[in-house]
This record gives sequence, C-alpha cells and structure tokens, in this order.
Amino acid sequence: MSGRSRLALCAAAATLMAACALLPLVSSATWIVQVTLMLTVQSGVGAAARRVPLARPLTVGAQALVTLVLLTLVFARRQALLGLVPGPDAVRHLAELLRQGGEDVGRYAIPAPLTDGIRLMLVGGVLLIGLIVDTLAVTFRSAAPAGLPLLALYSVAAGLSDGGTGWLWFLVASAGYLMLLLAEGRDRLSQWGRVFGGAARAPGGEPGGAVAPVRTGRRIGAFALGVALVVPLALPSLRGGLLDSAGPGAGTGAGGGGTISAVNPLVSLRDSLNVDQDRTVMTLRTDSADTSDLYLRIVSLDDFDGTTWKPSQRHIVGVPDPFPTPAGLSGEIARTEVTTTVSAADWYAQDWLPMPYPPSGVRIEGSWRYEPVGMTLVGDHGQNTRGLTYQVRSLHVQPTAQQLATAAAPPPALRREYTHVPKALPGVVAATARSVTAGAANHYEQAVKLQDWFTVDGGFQYDTQVEVGSGSQAIARFLKDKRGFCVHYSFAMAAMARTLGIPARVAVGFAPGSPQADGTVTVGLKDAHAWPELYFEGIGWTRFEPTPTRGTTPSYTRSETPGTALPDPAVPSQQASTAPSTAPSASQSCSPDLRRLQECGVPSAQAALPRGDGGPPWYTAAGWALGGLAVLVLPLSPLLWRRRTRSVRLGAHGRGEADVVSHTLAVWLELTDTAWDFGIPPDESQTPRGAAGRIVRLGRLDPAAAASAHRLADAVEQVLYAPRPRPVAGLADDVRRVTEGLRGAVSRGARLRAALAPRSTARVVWGVSAWWAAVRGRVAVRLPLPSRPRDSVG
Repeated sequence: MSGRSRLALCAAAATLMAACALLPLVSSATWIVQVTLMLTVQSGVGAAARRVPLARPLTVGAQALVTLVLLTLVFARRQALLGLVPGPDAVRHLAELLRQGGEDVGRYAIPAPLTDGIRLMLVGGVLLIGLIVDTLAVTFRSAAPAGLPLLALYSVAAGLSDGGTGWLWFLVASAGYLMLLLAEGRDRLSQWGRVFGGAARAPGGEPGGAVAPVRTGRRIGAFALGVALVVPLALPSLRGGLLDSAGPGAGTGAGGGGTISAVNPLVSLRDSLNVDQDRTVMTLRTDSADTSDLYLRIVSLDDFDGTTWKPSQRHIVGVPDPFPTPAGLSGEIARTEVTTTVSAADWYAQDWLPMPYPPSGVRIEGSWRYEPVGMTLVGDHGQNTRGLTYQVRSLHVQPTAQQLATAAAPPPALRREYTHVPKALPGVVAATARSVTAGAANHYEQAVKLQDWFTVDGGFQYDTQVEVGSGSQAIARFLKDKRGFCVHYSFAMAAMARTLGIPARVAVGFAPGSPQADGTVTVGLKDAHAWPELYFEGIGWTRFEPTPTRGTTPSYTRSETPGTALPDPAVPSQQASTAPSTAPSASQSCSPDLRRLQECGVPSAQAALPRGDGGPPWYTAAGWALGGLAVLVLPLSPLLWRRRTRSVRLGAHGRGEADVVSHTLAVWLELTDTAWDFGIPPDESQTPRGAAGRIVRLGRLDPAAAASAHRLADAVEQVLYAPRPRPVAGLADDVRRVTEGLRGAVSRGARLRAALAPRSTARVVWGVSAWWAAVRGRVAVRLPLPSRPRDSVG
C-alpha cells in the first residue's frame, strides 16, 4: 500500500473514530454501519482520482459528487432519476428531511429515535467532515488543520450528550487524530529517506531507547492528552442540549420551599401526536379492575390570559406522606384507592411526574418537590423521570350524577380565581356557551351539554394537523372551523365553562394506554392528551372529555337512556389518525407534513448531469459513481433482498378467498425465515403447530408474540386441511409482532447479523440451483443424445 493510500485510510478511520462520540445520542447504532460503507466509497473515489491523476479541485469535486449520489441513493431514491441521479425533487426531499431532523432534534430526549431526518443529519454530517478531512490531510497533504473538523464533530457530540462517558469518546477521537498525524509524518519522511531510522546505541553497543526527537514528540503528545482530559474537569459543564428535554430544576435550595415557574408543557404535545412512529413512554402495572379510566396527569394549566392556558407560578414544598385530601372532596363521595407502578422509558426526560389524579401518596427515588394546589410533583435541580420506576397510590373517585347536580356553590376565593375570564376573550365564546347549555338547570348539566356538543352534537372533527393557534381569536376560530385536537377542545370547553361561572382549568398528561397480554398497560407518545377539569364542591376537580375519539367518557356524565348517542366509555384511548377526516381538494397546496409522508405528487426529475468546463467527461464521472455504488450495494444486497421479499410476502395483494392459500403460506414462510435469521433454523419435519411452539420456546417470546405465532400456525393448518379455507385477518401484523419479540430477545450483534447477513438468503442459492437444474433438464430433453458409432465388421 502506498503512503498516500495509507494516509487516506487513516483519514477515514480518524473521521469514524470521532463520529463514535455521536453513538450515545440516538437509540440505534445502525447508522454507523452506513457511514462506514459510504466513507469507504468516498475515500476510494479520492484514491482513484489521485491515481489518475486529476487536479486537486477535480478530485474533491468527484468525491463530493459521489457523496451526493450515495446520499440520494439511501435517502431520496424514489425522488431521483433512475433512483440514482439527484434532481430538483431529490434535493427538495433531502432538504425536507433535514428540516424534519431539526424538529426531531428539538423534540426528543437523549437517546433520540433514529428517524429518517436524524439519520440524514448524522450520516450527511459525518460524510461532510470526512470529505473535509480527506481533502486537507490527503489531497492537500496538510494533516494538522484536519484536526479542526474532527474537533468540531466531537464538540457537537460532547455538547449534546450528558457527559457520562465523554472522556472515553475523547480518547478515541484523539487517538484517531494522532494516528493521522503519524501517518502523514511517515508519508513525508518516506519521500526523503529514513532520517531517524535507527535507535541510538548505548556505550556497550546495545540498542538504546528512542532518539531525542522521538522521545520529545511522545512526551508532548502525552502531555497534550493529559491537559485536554484534566482541564475540562475544572470548567463548568454543559448540561443538556438540543436533545435534552429536562429543564435546569425547579427548587431554590436544599430546603422544602421554593417556587416553580410557568413553563408551558404544551409546546411538544402536537408534535407527540404527529410522530411517524409511536414510542412507548411508560409501562404501567395497576391493581385497578378498569384501566380505561387510568389517565396520567402531569400538570394543570390554571392561568388563562385570553390567548392560551399555562400553569401559574406556585409555591412548592417537600413531598408529604401521605398526601393531603384533595381540595373539595367530602367523605360522602364513594372512592377506592388504586396502586399503580410506573416505569418510564430511559429516553423520556420529563420534569413533572406523571401520576393518576388525585394522588394520595408516592414512592420514588430522587429529588422531587410537591406543589399542593395542583397536587403535582416536579423535579428539583435537574431531576427528571428518565428511566425511573415509581409507585403511586391514587383515589378512584366515583361521584353520581345526582351528587354533581346538587353540589353546593364553591368557596368565593376559588370561584374568583378559576372563573376569571380576560376582557380580550371574544364575546362569541360566552354567547356560544349560553346557547349550547340553554335549558340546563345547574352547572353539572351545563358541563355535560358542553361535553356532548363537542363530542356528538356539534359536528366537530378530530384533526392533529391543525395548528395550536395563538391570539385572542384562537378559541373563536376553533368554534367556527370545528377542527382540531385535544388542546383546542380542552381550551375551548374550559374557557366556555368559566364564562358560565363554573371553575375550570386544563390538565395535561396521557390518556389511557393500551392493555397488554401480560397485564401491563403501555402508554405511547400518541397517547399525549389534554382535558378540562371542572370544580364541584364536595367532589373536587372533576375530569370531562370533550375530544372526539380520544380518551373515555366519564361514567358520571353518561346518559342512562337507551339508545344514547354518547361514545362508548369502555373503549380506551385510540390512536386516531393524524390525517384530517376529509381529504383536501386537489387544488390545495401540499403541506410540509404531507410532503414528509410522501403523499404529494411530484413532477419528473431532471435527467441532466452538471457539466464543468474543465471537468472529466460525463462517462468517467458516471463510471466512478457506478463503481462506488457497486461497492456499497454488494455488501448490502442480502439486506435489500430480504426487505424486498418481506414486503412482497406481507404486502396487501391477493387477500380474497381465491388467494387465501398462497397468502397464508407466504406469511408462514416469512415467519420461519425471520426465525431462521435470528438463529432458529427451520425444521421441515414438524407440523405448523410444532414449528410455532419451537419458535416460541427457542425465541423466548413474550405472551403476545407467542399468541401471534400460534395464530399463524392455526391459519396454516386451516389452509392445508380445511375443505374450503377462509381468509384470516391480521396475519401480517402477527408476523411483525413475532419479529419484534425475536428482535427484543437477542443481543445487538445478533440483530445486526439478522439485518445485514440474514441466514434465510440461503434460499437464493437454493433457488438458483433449482433453476439451473431445471434448465439443464429442459436442454437434455430437447437435445437428443449422440448415437454411439457401430463397430464395423470386417
């Protein structure tokens, strides 16, 4: 290997070593594999261009062109011409992904999910740094300045991470940079000979230690590394970052007092409802017999200024044990105590503690403070929920409609505070509230009429694409348009209730999650919710649910008349579609969200490659690009073939009765191949039921995934033995559920092996072998065997 090639290899390795500091920022490390392959192609193109040789600017241009083609191939293949050439549509798609990635960076805590936008930012950023390092160190033969982009790459990672293992990544990045400097020095010396080729000898003739220049260089390097590691310990640390949602803390000291500021928790609620892929935020285990009413409340918003709702500045104290009785709750109201254990995800960093309301006690580790008015807990001095498991005792209050209807008037001070409506609120809000509740005999009937108007009678539609809105006309605009999501409904009902003299506030948290087969309840990002709470003396703060298709209707607001049109309260929170219920007109301009979902039509891409006056011919550039793509695609071909096969087998084609056999067998083959990829080879001697049991046993599947595997086996036995097989719904979802179960039960290395080198690709070899045997058989049939010559008789 020549000195220049060795230097190029060291430059790529140094970039990868510095990029390793980004690994803790995201939940998946698969992007580093993409970066490794693409950096190899980028470096190889540079080596080929320098060997031609091309001028330095043309070498950099060729590398940049191939880098753009690689990014297009990976992230914008559908928008590119021939899936390769980046046209205007591909560039716009990449720009949209970068915008989406910027939003995702501000939305998620560390480690963030590896969305397409974040993946493009990571891969594209590392490739850009790699191109700069290669240009400086190899093309222009100046390795020392190449440390600046490497330092920038490490600094970005250090500024965003929480610093737990920052010193380790610094050592890795520093080692890569020193390796690059040594490689450049060796390359320079090789052009002049071995200046310091031999070691000094001791007086006795024995080889001594390193010569003075070498010893000095080693000492300088060791001293620089030591200073770089020690000095940051004495400097103020940088906590948090763009990906950390936890705030700086709430308390003002080590005591039990202090205040909490009015931080609005609604900033990311709409983003949580619109995530492309739902993520589990918390897992609950409760002794409640009915989980459909298990709302998790984070904070209450009680300060209404006419434009928005936000939490008031409140005094906080030490966490009491037990909690005091909720304000306004009398002993005549039926209640049961419920115990719930909450396990927060290790990426969910929330300052406020999600709890069922009203809480009566909590067991939790860490530094927390109690806000008595809202009965909420808030983290002190950076404390948050990330990775915590805690236990909450709460009251399931069960008032009757009669008790709510005959509730006494609230205390004057509470009534003044929670019925205050600013003068800026449009008059149409109060007028609409009076119109909707006409004929109601008390505050309870007024509240039920408002709830029914939003959910049933008013013609409202649930739509998370609507902006939250601001300004004094936001609520009036929502009442006119009748489209929105939980923020709009809760804000509007609470404001309308206040105009009627009913004390009201808005609660923010999570709607009931999804029950699982093991008895737990999972709460996801799309369960984020807001709802109004109205005060009734003797009962206290009482939940209402005005948002259509979300949450559950409280039992104390349901009509007992047969044939009521109220929603079914037994149905837990559904993950409603984030799209509007009616399709937009064809003439409507395409929104950024629709472009992100690739729901918009795109014009044909331009086919012209840019030409430079002094650049290489187009066929040379195309040859380099195709060669680089071949180097990239060949190692990824098993992954691509496997994804294509899975998509065809689980696709939405041929689901009728005429295709039930082929579809069921294809789905079953996908299940066995997936198990094979995770190390469970198929056993053709077993029945479908036995094979499913074997997969469940060896794959250590959870109960939900095991049930899916057995349902697939039952479907296969039906199509094999039933006289008239009938289609079974949800088989593709069962395969995906089993796949997630297998994935969760193995190590990260096994998951990478299953993705990049799936064992089931052996079917390709079998298929080619069978095809070749069939071809040889057909040829042998069509070509007669040559006749043997007869022996002559002389």
